[in-house]
Amino acid sequence: MYMLLCLSSSETMGYIVKIQFFGVMLFVHCGYLLLAMSKQVSAGKPFNVSFDHRALIIDGSRRMLISAGIHYPRAAPEMWPDILAKAKEGGADVVQTYVFWDGHEPQPGMYNFNGRYDLPKFVKLVAEAGMYLHLRIGPYVCAEWNFGGFPVWLRDVPGIVFRTDNQPFKEKMEGFVRKIVNLMKANELFAWQGGPIILAQIENEYGNIEWEFGDGGRRYVQWAANMALGLNAGVPWVMCQQNDAPSNIINTCNGYYCDGWKPKSPNKPVFWTEDWNGWFQDYGHAVPHRPVEDNAFAVARFFQRGGSFQNYYMYFGGTNFARTSGGPFITTSYDYDAPIDEYGLIRQPKWGHLKELHAAIKLCEPSLTAIQGDPTYIWLGSQQEAHVYSANGHCAAFLANIDNRRKVTVRFQGQSYLLPPWSVSILPDCKKVIFNTAQVGTQTVLSSMRRMGTKPAITPTSQYLLSRAMPDAHDQSDGESLGTGWAWESYMEYVGVHGNGTVVTNSLLEQISTTKDSTDYLWYTTSVTISEDDIQALSNTGSTTSLVLTSMRDAVHVFINGKLAGSAMGWNVRVDQKISLQAGSNSIALLSMTVGLQNYGAYLETWGAGIQGSVLIRGLPSGDLDLTSHTWVYQVGLEGEHLKIFSSGFTDSVIWTAFPITSPLVWHKTTFDAPAGEEPVALDLGSMGKGQAWVNGEHIGRFWPSMRAPQWGCSQCDYRGAYNPDKCLTNCGEPSQRWHHIPRAWLQPKGNLLVVFEEVGGDPLQISVVTRSQDVVCGHVSELHPPPFDETWISNHNTTSTTPTLQLACTAGHHIIEINFSSYGNPDGSCGDFRKGACHAVDSFAAVHKACVGKQQCTVAVAWSTFGGSDPCPTTHKSLAVQAQCSSVHGQVAQMEEMPVVFSNYTWQKPGNWSHHNQLSTWQRKPPVSSQYPMY
Repeated sequence: MYMLLCLSSSETMGYIVKIQFFGVMLFVHCGYLLLAMSKQVSAGKPFNVSFDHRALIIDGSRRMLISAGIHYPRAAPEMWPDILAKAKEGGADVVQTYVFWDGHEPQPGMYNFNGRYDLPKFVKLVAEAGMYLHLRIGPYVCAEWNFGGFPVWLRDVPGIVFRTDNQPFKEKMEGFVRKIVNLMKANELFAWQGGPIILAQIENEYGNIEWEFGDGGRRYVQWAANMALGLNAGVPWVMCQQNDAPSNIINTCNGYYCDGWKPKSPNKPVFWTEDWNGWFQDYGHAVPHRPVEDNAFAVARFFQRGGSFQNYYMYFGGTNFARTSGGPFITTSYDYDAPIDEYGLIRQPKWGHLKELHAAIKLCEPSLTAIQGDPTYIWLGSQQEAHVYSANGHCAAFLANIDNRRKVTVRFQGQSYLLPPWSVSILPDCKKVIFNTAQVGTQTVLSSMRRMGTKPAITPTSQYLLSRAMPDAHDQSDGESLGTGWAWESYMEYVGVHGNGTVVTNSLLEQISTTKDSTDYLWYTTSVTISEDDIQALSNTGSTTSLVLTSMRDAVHVFINGKLAGSAMGWNVRVDQKISLQAGSNSIALLSMTVGLQNYGAYLETWGAGIQGSVLIRGLPSGDLDLTSHTWVYQVGLEGEHLKIFSSGFTDSVIWTAFPITSPLVWHKTTFDAPAGEEPVALDLGSMGKGQAWVNGEHIGRFWPSMRAPQWGCSQCDYRGAYNPDKCLTNCGEPSQRWHHIPRAWLQPKGNLLVVFEEVGGDPLQISVVTRSQDVVCGHVSELHPPPFDETWISNHNTTSTTPTLQLACTAGHHIIEINFSSYGNPDGSCGDFRKGACHAVDSFAAVHKACVGKQQCTVAVAWSTFGGSDPCPTTHKSLAVQAQCSSVHGQVAQMEEMPVVFSNYTWQKPGNWSHHNQLSTWQRKPPVSSQYPMY
């Protein structure tokens, strides 16, 4: 067992003085403090953290830990307490977060720990919520975050090579990691100081690319580990995806499934630092979802086969505000299909089903932590198995069926157990099943986006829930514009060079080196003279000319003589744009745009953007023109950006017109009042093309609704079998992201300033502010579901109900006002599309109506006795399906009209393989994920 000292020597004299001040108390109590009976974090009480081959040891006790991935900059600080409370209520013991170097050190030596980057405040709130913290310092984070979390100024350090045995990089990396560790010490946030931090991480998924650096990579791994340990953080350090981690560092697993994975050394515990319980969203792709049955299966299998620390990546995904999204081409939304959605609302049934799983695992914890060796393995069938943890009078068992098609009845310890396909049953006493991963008893909640006086528009997640019964369900909201009645004003941006600060060269400049990522935008401008003979010959033959960019990344707008000729997007792609020229001088202005800097891969400092190849004019009768070495004039950014016209104090820097202009490169502004109530708020930007938006000077982020998902790929979702991000898609044929989150903390009751920069000519008249509602709740529970339980469950069956129940609950302040569907028997379908079966209790509606209407939550026993009368189908396994309507208006259903929007029809030139999600993943984030379930 590897033990860590409770206190470590500090290089800072202030810490030593403070330690001496507490003196005897710390040294006397450090090794003997006990966790509270509820196993919460005890604020201010120091405790030891160590590990052995089985688990993390917190103050002398092994723990089975559930962790919630939550990234503090992806939410407004005002949202943090509620998000953390929901994670705690959902069964999380730990919060895991990256530390974002670019946000904390935007310029060398200039640090930022304010606002969304107030890391000490976030860590303290974690402690107040009664949870531990896993601090992933990195400082490379990947995370679909701009440049993988590296500050862009780092590329300009002389002689630097990222993430290898390179002295300039190591000096900068160590300086930042030391800064964070000392900051945590100064705020007394490590466990040995009474804080919540029980784990730290150095580097991140380096093993995936280490081979590209050869011996330098291997030396770097050892250096990084020794450097981290030398900082005396006083808690264990981990390296994820790092099989050659040193013996005193815990190497961990990342992936969709990590059961059966083993660390490098038998003396280390099995940790799963990234359980990908969803996937990120790309522009031009449908919305990915991971079924909760499969996610629960993966988690249960992990603990079944010896795991002890599991983290959901993500438990709350949040929003890539401003220009923080990476990729390139990652959307502003980082919802990740997480148990808590982008807006901070609980996503059901994912949150609730996983909460029940966590409670079941906690009931097994005495057995899971008591054994010293491996659990007892029992073969139950060709694809069925049991693992039994029995020691010191405790016994817990996991029964697994990894057959992804057939349900199977198995015999275990003299009893029969029915296992649905691709599922795990958990028996905390080795006798009674209290949870099965495939039997979802938690309610389903459909979310919708609502504008005052309109019918809610269904969200992609609700489309996914509906698609499980209706394969082709998706939002068909195109229609006539309603308008918002807002008073819009517009300002046209210059095409090309607009002021001072230009650069003139006879070559094509790489964009990131030129802009330092201070903006998405870089103008490449030049001019060319075309003879009258060429123009006349083109006219006589009806031929056309084209502008060819042999290599471009990420996106570009082509302007000829001030007019937009076309746009293209892609990753190092060739652009062939038809253009119309005139006799004499012709101006060529290329607005090159980044859409998030590369966040994954080796040698990130060498990855460029912009116009990287040659620029040619082809199709001229006199021959092709190579403009690559012409005189090019560069302008960094837009005039509106330089003048900061998106901020209330600077909007008067330009003259606005009173009527909105729908041509390209236009700034639009208006004011609006905040919606009443407390529901989350978003901007509906579905009518726009591409650009960025600000509210009261806060940068909401990029929008790109003209980049739509392909029409194909969305079909009925089946949880069974190994997951991949193309498996359960919604939103086909729709904008990849339509709604953009505005934290309520950024709003004032009236007169909120909205500024939108539109690149290609969208319609601002259809922009609206909407709220996110959760008004429809459903449940579908069968007689075969395990009965309800809580953490007071014991094996004495006489004290526990044997009857399953269906439970419904509206959000706080809302009540059930109507039962839309109720059937006890053999109903079919899913939430939003339930249908009666041949077996149906006639009193189904009346019984549920009596139990639920007028209440915020209700419980109905799933048994024939609930509905009275004789059983007309006694040989049928029955279930109860209910759909109910919630409202804050007691006893009244709000009348809604359709909420149409005309999506932008702007066409982008893009690669033919753009819709293949896994291909993009190979360079955006991870190596290709096997479609086969891992059998170790």
